[in-house]
Amino acid sequence: MHLPEKEPEQRLRDLTPTQWKSGLAAWLGWFFDGLELHLYTLVATPFVMKLVQASVSTDPEVKEKGSYIQAAFLFGWALGGGFFGRIGDLLGRSRALCFTILTYAIFTGLSATAVTWWQLMIFRFIAALGVGGEWAIGAALLSETWPKHMRPWIAAVLQTGVNVGILLACGVALIMKGLPERYVFLVGIVPALIVYWIRRHVPEPEEWRQAKNHVAQREPGISELFRGQVLKTTILSIIVCALGLSGWWAFMYWQQHHIMNLRELSNWDMTAKRGLVATTFFTVIFVSIFGNFAAGGLAKLVGYRRAIAIMCAGFVASFIGAFAWEWNYLWLTRFWLPLIGFWSGLFGLFTMFLPPLFPTLLRTTGAGFCYNIGRIFSAVAVIVFGAQTSGGDFRKTLLAIGMLFLPMMFAVMCLSEPPDERADGINMKQQPR
Repeated sequence: MHLPEKEPEQRLRDLTPTQWKSGLAAWLGWFFDGLELHLYTLVATPFVMKLVQASVSTDPEVKEKGSYIQAAFLFGWALGGGFFGRIGDLLGRSRALCFTILTYAIFTGLSATAVTWWQLMIFRFIAALGVGGEWAIGAALLSETWPKHMRPWIAAVLQTGVNVGILLACGVALIMKGLPERYVFLVGIVPALIVYWIRRHVPEPEEWRQAKNHVAQREPGISELFRGQVLKTTILSIIVCALGLSGWWAFMYWQQHHIMNLRELSNWDMTAKRGLVATTFFTVIFVSIFGNFAAGGLAKLVGYRRAIAIMCAGFVASFIGAFAWEWNYLWLTRFWLPLIGFWSGLFGLFTMFLPPLFPTLLRTTGAGFCYNIGRIFSAVAVIVFGAQTSGGDFRKTLLAIGMLFLPMMFAVMCLSEPPDERADGINMKQQPR
C-alpha cells in the first residue's frame, strides 16, 4: 500500500510574514488579557474597603462585595466568550480580535472612575466580555495559520503572553502601591493602541475564508454544538473547563485574602501587606511560565489529554501540601503557592486542544462557549467557597478548592485528542475522532 509522503516540518525561519503577524497579534491580545485580568485582583481588598467604607479588611462586607465584583467579572467572561466567539466565526478572527481588545481596554480604564462597589462591578463585567472573547479568537487564529506540529509550543508561548501581562500587573501594583488603588486601572487603557495595527496588518486566515465561501448562506448555528457527536465534545469540554477554571480562579482570588489575614502579619500595615501580595503574585506567575513549557513538552510526549491529566494530579498534590498544614508565611509565599502556579501551565494547552475539536465555522463559537462557560461556574465557586470561610483563615477553603482538579483529571481523559485539520474540516459532518 502506498502511503502519502509526510510533509516536511516547518522551522521558525520558514514561517511567512502573515504567520508571524498572526502570532504576534494573538500573543499581544493574550498579553493585555493578563494585564487586565489581575489589575483588580491585586488591589481588590483595599479598594473594596474604601468603596464600602470599611475600616478593616476582615469586615464581612469587604469579602461579600469583593466576591460579587469578581463573580461579575467571571460571569462577563463567560458571556463574552460565547458572544465574541460567535462574532469571530461570522465576521472573521482579525475583526473580532479588535472588538474584544477595545472593549476590555475602555472599560478597565473606566473602572478608575468607580465611586461605589456596584459601579466597579458593572465596569468589570463589561471589560470581561472583551477578555472572554479574545481567548477563543486568538486561539483559532493561530490554529488556522501556524503549522500543526508546532501547536504544543505555540500553546506554551501564547499562555506566556498572559503570564507576562500578569507580571506587568504585579509590577504596576508594586510601583503604584503608595498611590490610590483606582489609579492602577488607568494602565488598562494601553491595549487600545494596538487595534489599528491589527486591522491593517493581520489578514483573516485562508481556512476561515474558504469555509465561508463553501457554506455561502448556510452557515452552522450555535445549535450545532448540541447535536450528533459534537454534543459529547461540548458537554465534556464544559465539564473540564468548569472544574479547572473554578479551581484556579477561586485560588487566585482567595489566596491573596488568605495572605493578608495571616496571623503572622497582624502587625503589618496595609502598604506592606499589599507589597507581599504583589510579590507573591509575581512569583506564582513567573513560575507558571516554566509550567507552560513543561505542559507543552508533556503534550509532545504523551498527547494533550494525558498531559492535562498529569498537570491536574500535580495541582491536587500541591494544594494538599500547601493547605493541609499551617506553614509560616515565607514557606507559603515562596514555595507552596509558586508550586501551585507551576501546574497552571495546563491551561495553556487548552488554546490548541479545544478549537480543533470543533468544525471550522464553529471553532471560536465552540471553544469560546465551552472554555468560557466555565467562568459562570468559577464565578459561583468564588462566592460559594468564600462563604464557607470563617474569620480570616482561608486554609480549609483553599484545600477544598484544590480538590476540584481531581474530577477534572478523569473528565479530560474522556475527550478525544484533536483530529487532524484536513481541508474537509469545513464540512459540518466532520466529527472528533
